[in-house]
Amino acid sequence: MKLTWLGHACFLLEQEGYTILLDPYTGVEGYPPLRAAAHQVFCSHQHFDHNAADRVERLPARESPFAVREVPAFHDDQGGAVRGENTIRVFSAGGVSAAHLGDLGHQLSPEQIEAIGPVDLVMVPVGGTYTVDAAGAKRVCEALAPRWIVPMHYRHAPYGLPNVGGVEEFLALWRPEQVRYLEGPSLELPLQSGGVWVPKFA
Repeated sequence: MKLTWLGHACFLLEQEGYTILLDPYTGVEGYPPLRAAAHQVFCSHQHFDHNAADRVERLPARESPFAVREVPAFHDDQGGAVRGENTIRVFSAGGVSAAHLGDLGHQLSPEQIEAIGPVDLVMVPVGGTYTVDAAGAKRVCEALAPRWIVPMHYRHAPYGLPNVGGVEEFLALWRPEQVRYLEGPSLELPLQSGGVWVPKFA
């Protein structure tokens, strides 16, 4: 499975020539207009920076190699009373699984952890304000215990929402040898070693 970070919380997943786009955005400060094509599009919730499905070119329908599992969650720590619901999705293909946590705003319950199940990779929001913050994101990762972690939904000037934090606070919570910086936006599973992998926006 190949993952490509397109900025913010948006990823392109690829397996056997089939592509899935997650949380396409529009109107996020600094980022150019999103240009992407995919067979399927999934949005974790209906906020402008996650639901710009109309910006995505749809590829001809064909059978998907991905199995998709959905787990209901919330965009805040008050049961959705502030920002509504959020859907966690687990994508499995090629013998590996990757969970996209969307705009998760709370710690996971034992029931949610069980529903998510064992996952190889987690795409986790780390910028705070609208989601869990750096420390909260690390606790979520510890609860899910994936082999690989990819941070998302943070500001890296000039890109990103102006009132969310950067990735640095989250990375500082891990040992230096656990953090790896990619030279580009893509990574292909399985990776040679575990830990936090930071794609570069291209």
